[in-house]
Amino acid sequence: MSLDKTFIDFFVQRGHIPTTGSSLIPRPGDPVLFTTSGMHPLTPYLEGEPHPLGRRLVGVQRCLRTTDLDEVGDPTHLTVFEMLGSWSLGDYGSEQTLRWGFELLRDGFGIDPGRMYVTVFGGDDQVELDRESLRTWQSLGVPVELTTDDNWWSNGPTGPCGPDSEIFLWTGDGSPEGTPTTDDRWVEVWNHVMMRYRRYDDGSLEPLQQRNIDTGLGLERLSMLLEGKKSVYETELFEPWMRIIPELWKLDEESERIVIDHLRSSMVIIGDGVHPSNTGRGYVLRRLIRRVLTLLWRTDDSRTLSDLPLELFEHTLHHFHQGEVVTLVRRMLIDEEIRFTNLLERGRRILSHERFQKTLDQNDFEYLHETHGLPRELVLSLVG
Repeated sequence: MSLDKTFIDFFVQRGHIPTTGSSLIPRPGDPVLFTTSGMHPLTPYLEGEPHPLGRRLVGVQRCLRTTDLDEVGDPTHLTVFEMLGSWSLGDYGSEQTLRWGFELLRDGFGIDPGRMYVTVFGGDDQVELDRESLRTWQSLGVPVELTTDDNWWSNGPTGPCGPDSEIFLWTGDGSPEGTPTTDDRWVEVWNHVMMRYRRYDDGSLEPLQQRNIDTGLGLERLSMLLEGKKSVYETELFEPWMRIIPELWKLDEESERIVIDHLRSSMVIIGDGVHPSNTGRGYVLRRLIRRVLTLLWRTDDSRTLSDLPLELFEHTLHHFHQGEVVTLVRRMLIDEEIRFTNLLERGRRILSHERFQKTLDQNDFEYLHETHGLPRELVLSLVG
């Protein structure tokens, strides 16, 4: 059974209703470009609006965080990722969610409790120590570390927030040692947020009208930990990508990860209805595709996205339940490559003019962008 199905079934058996829809595109009126977390689509319900499906929910939400783009290339960060989530909208509390979390990890995923360590909110001058979570973990025999800054969750500077308890797994060789804040071989796997407050602009807190639970468990990271891999790219979720791309294009490890992540993410973004453009969501997509092409052409300008076998499109779009748009997604990627090729050729012609045979200043960059549509990073790549 797949990990996401094991997760969903566990909570369905405990009265949770699966949520429908997991698009990267937020609801109308939401100022955020993309859905950034499992709770993002549920914000109105966490603030008290009744949810049509009830007070216990479970789901798999695909997410995109533009803040993580510069981290992609390391073993764990991805542009598009999937978050397994469970929610209590004013129903059960922290003891119940933590006991279920422990039970699912131990019995559902077969994790040895001896490999677990947890952190709990230790209190500050506004909110006291999370005693209920501390007592719960102590009764389960799991070691606890108290922190303050690391165990407070919010979706931004204002809005719903609260203390959280994070579950870590030991990934080192031999017996576990140290704590989550002193040894990075402890890797966070699941965060349980006790969403009880609303923060205002002045930093003050007010209790929400209902006490919620919001949990998030990254599917790719969970796969990495359960399979004992050193990176998310080595897991079954990235087959056939890690089989095909190294054979197709020879790249260093970091570039290979970026190419795989950005192509996979681009397919999913297009599958959710976004087209490349110079603004908003379309610009994020355009940046991803152009970064891939820049990396591919760094050592071989004959490489092309038309080399990508259909298997990669079908595998990715089927996984994200977008299988009906395979042809459209492939055509859009290739069209964007042609557009970028033409832009590069035009950029080289313009930059060959005598005016630009010097060190470029801010006025030059502004002129090239506003008059010729050549962004600064593209100009730098052409003159570098």
